[in-house]
Parts: sequence; structure tokens; C-alpha cells
Amino acid sequence: MGYEIERKFLVNGEYKSFAFKQYRIQQGYLSVSKENVVRVRVRDDKGFLTIKSGAVKDRFTRYEWEYEIPLADADEMLRLCAQGVIDKTRYLVKAGAHTLEVDEFYGDNEGLVFAEVELTHENEAFTPPSWLGKEVTGDIRYYNAYLSQHPYKKW
Repeated sequence: MGYEIERKFLVNGEYKSFAFKQYRIQQGYLSVSKENVVRVRVRDDKGFLTIKSGAVKDRFTRYEWEYEIPLADADEMLRLCAQGVIDKTRYLVKAGAHTLEVDEFYGDNEGLVFAEVELTHENEAFTPPSWLGKEVTGDIRYYNAYLSQHPYKKW
């Protein structure tokens, strides 16, 4: 069983020059509820199926299982997603001992950019770089599953 412990921030400055890697992601949701989500994702030329729970201990920790699946299967599953498919570029940026995942969204979520940092435990210290803005950890509007049903452009 896996855990995901992460914090999420809006981005208020230039980050692309600090990125050491980037890739395109398309993802959709096969099931969304308060208790869990089932997501299918295509990242570059690989497919993934992910199951995530709601918050387990507090607003930082959730159960998460992710499995690589054949790309053709992921492409077919994306077509099954009833709501909008999320389209974004993810930039990986080092910040001290941590790696930030900065997501720049397209389509109905264009204009939204936020960063996530995964932690090893809930009380782990993290010093945000100057280009990070307001923390939005726990704000459901910034969950990708929510964005697939309530796009940023309609807020």
C-alpha cells in the first residue's frame, strides 16, 4: 500500500528556466467520489492507472496506488472518461532536497499553474522557492479530478 504526502502551491513567478525535465500529460477520471478516484494517465509514451483515496490522516496524506498499463489501453480508457480530460505539461524543478512538480494547464484549465511537492512525512520541513505563491493544499478546487469536472475557466 502506498501513501502520497504532498503540499500544493500556486505559482507566481518564472520557473521554467529552473526545470531539469518536462513531459506532457493527459489524464481522465473513470470514477470520482469523496472517498476515492480512479485515474488513467498518458505521460509521453506510457500509460498509467492510479487509484487515490480521500485524505487519510489530515489534508496532506492519501493512499495511492499507481500501475503502468499498455499505452493502447490507456488511450482507450481516456475515451471512456465522461468529464473533461486534463491536458498539461509537467516541469520538474529542484528546490533544495525536494523536487517540485509544476503543472501548466491547457484547454479549459488554461491559465492555471500550480506546483506540488511530495514529502516523506507530514512534518517534513520544506522551504518554498520565491516563485511559489499561496499554499492551496487541501483546497478541492485544485485537485485534478475537480478540475476535470469544474474547469478553471468557469470559476
